[in-house]
Amino acid sequence: MRDLTVGEFCERVASAEPTPGGGTAAAAAAALGAALAAMVARTTIGKKKFADRQAAMEAIRDEADRLWRDLLDLAEADARAFDAVLAAYRLPKGTPEEDVRRAAAIQDAARGAIATPLAVCRLAARVLELARQAAAEGNPNAASDAGVGGLLAGAAARGALLNVRINLPQLSDPSERARREAEAAALQASLDGAEAAVGAAVASRLA
Repeated sequence: MRDLTVGEFCERVASAEPTPGGGTAAAAAAALGAALAAMVARTTIGKKKFADRQAAMEAIRDEADRLWRDLLDLAEADARAFDAVLAAYRLPKGTPEEDVRRAAAIQDAARGAIATPLAVCRLAARVLELARQAAAEGNPNAASDAGVGGLLAGAAARGALLNVRINLPQLSDPSERARREAEAAALQASLDGAEAAVGAAVASRLA
């Protein structure tokens, strides 16, 4: 995915192929959010009037750069995870051995299709915090950029959770499904406050 132009990526998403789909798009959106947080930090670093926050901005820059790279990796991983789900359901069935093999493959693929968007959501939540910090402490002329980064990260996190939820019913183990549901619910519960904090930080710089 990372070698495609923006136009090529959009063409791939818009195609009739199932991948890349919503999970990949969510990860890519979070990566853009992280990149914007890094950009705001860079517009602050090196300016005399912001010398007191140099170290904080360098930390934001470094972490945001790691995050957007990791999120692009997850964008590709999400597409692979869904391809694995499709491949598992296409395995032959009919004999006891084939049925066992197919059922195990479906469970393994479902776990991957759930774990990847959960990882995207966790990283997107971290991008939200970096966007808040960048908006609150960074160059005020770039506060809107931090706000866009936060909006992208929030949408990405919520989108990733949709992909978790659509795959949860594939898990046959009730305890495993309940554990993943609890993880998703905890992440969901944290988003409102995180998004509101970014919005408040941006608003304070635009006043």
